[in-house]
Amino acid sequence: MTQRADKFADLGSRPGERRIPGIRSCERIKLKIQKKRRGGGMSRYTRSQYESRHGGRYGARRRDQGDEQWGQAAGTIGVLVLVFGCLATIKAKLGLSWPATALLTLGVLIVLGYLAWRVRTLVLRLWAPPPAAVSAATAAEAPKEAEDTVPAHPKLTSALTKAGAIGRDEIIRDEDVTVEPLPSGLGTLYDFLMPEGRTHKHVDKQLGEVAGMFNVSRLQVKLETSRQSERHVRLLVLNQPPFSVPFPPPSKAEIRAFAGVPLGHEVTGQLGGVKTFDRASLLIGGMTQMGKTTLVNGLITCLLIAYEDFDLYLLDGKLCGLTKFEPIAVRYKASDDPAVLENMLDELNGRVAKRYTKLQDAIRNRQPAPKFKPVFFIIDEAADFFTDDGTKAGIALVARNEDKARSLVAKSLESGISTVMLTQRPAREAIPVKVRDQFLYRMCLYVASAGGAKVALGDSYFDTVAPIHPSLLDPDIKGQGVLFANGVSSLIRGFNFSDEFIWGVVDEVADRRKKVLSEAPVSPLKRAIQIMEERGVKFMPTSELAPALGVTETDPTEAGKEVSKLLGVSVHRGTKGVRGYRLADLTAAAMSGV
Repeated sequence: MTQRADKFADLGSRPGERRIPGIRSCERIKLKIQKKRRGGGMSRYTRSQYESRHGGRYGARRRDQGDEQWGQAAGTIGVLVLVFGCLATIKAKLGLSWPATALLTLGVLIVLGYLAWRVRTLVLRLWAPPPAAVSAATAAEAPKEAEDTVPAHPKLTSALTKAGAIGRDEIIRDEDVTVEPLPSGLGTLYDFLMPEGRTHKHVDKQLGEVAGMFNVSRLQVKLETSRQSERHVRLLVLNQPPFSVPFPPPSKAEIRAFAGVPLGHEVTGQLGGVKTFDRASLLIGGMTQMGKTTLVNGLITCLLIAYEDFDLYLLDGKLCGLTKFEPIAVRYKASDDPAVLENMLDELNGRVAKRYTKLQDAIRNRQPAPKFKPVFFIIDEAADFFTDDGTKAGIALVARNEDKARSLVAKSLESGISTVMLTQRPAREAIPVKVRDQFLYRMCLYVASAGGAKVALGDSYFDTVAPIHPSLLDPDIKGQGVLFANGVSSLIRGFNFSDEFIWGVVDEVADRRKKVLSEAPVSPLKRAIQIMEERGVKFMPTSELAPALGVTETDPTEAGKEVSKLLGVSVHRGTKGVRGYRLADLTAAAMSGV
């Protein structure tokens, strides 16, 4: 029984029936066959012998190489036999020796080659175009060759090439360059076109290197672009650092002739500023003692000359920086209390609401939009009003100021109310982001870091065209700063008017307003002003003013309400808590519109 099982181990389960291999057995057999075909397990010599006999990848390659070598050898032998046969035939015909036969054959071949070259030259000459056509083709290519030989401007080409603004194989065409020297030897203005394929951006990226090629500092170079062509560049190069010599303050005639509102002198000595403050506000930042207050005093003076008639609200956080303009201000407050800012914001936002109501009524009635009297709200040391005292009430007050200031700056532009904020701490926490992002015009005096510059000029300022880093400014030159308006950076220095000039302008405005007030129709407000002027007082309690205005109410509270309604002016709390009205507030209200 055991022998029978061994005998039929690889057969079926019954005698006479062969067993069929399983799937795994078939796969093993297939792998062995493939391995054998690939020569697996063979040495290199054995594999080459195997494939040379049985074919395959290696054998086929060796056979191809051998066939090619045998073919080349057979061809060489055939050529040698032909040459030898020709020479032997010539030798037998002419009876010459072998050297003479070889030389004669070589000479005949040379003569035949020369004759073939002559025939080819004659054929090409017969088929060549006439001279007139050749001349026309040459004339057509002449402009391009002439263009390539246009003379280059040596100074600009050399400077821009070495600075990396243009390639070494490119030039600034001399005919595309206009050089204009500035008056008084201040510098030179280059007006030119970049080569094709280049724009003003290539100069902008290398502006520091370009300044170095002219042997000046970055502040002595100014890049101006054109909205007509990307290749058009105006490059101003100063001979000395900006504002090394101060420019004299402008006259009233020069300020009135300026197309807009001047803020100071540009590096060329011309007046520089903004086209208008209509629907625009200004944020000014810079470190302490850099001339911000002097700058804003010059700005207010220019506004009084350029606009002549407007309402001025002043919040003097420095306590004495804006005092010169108190006589003509609608409201002047010398304080650093955030509560004072909230009170003034409430008043101005109230005026904004009234003006928007009039705009809506005009639109509904299909009437022209009303023209409002310009209003300027100027805050010095604005950062102090957004700093809380740590108490719950103080934190809530500052939060309200942020919302109200943002609303005023953002929504008051359509109604003709502009805001100017100054801060000596241009840090991220000084002016809230939601407030400073609403300012259209930005200006930054000297700061020590890029972070302070971004707070004043905007986070994306250094990605604009030809930015000027405020940290490069000379801190010893007071009042100079970088003005960023309408996407253009300018270096200007504010006007430093004398006190006598400012006082003269303020007195002119005050006299003009008094004349207008005297010609105004009689009203309770005008009557209250006359009463206080006749008595020679600057403050009058409500209890005294009410009878003078004909208020017969005996109850102090009700009498105060009637007086406030007649005058339309907020009551002022005087010394010892006495409630009344100031002559300056009444006069400003009488001169003010809505």
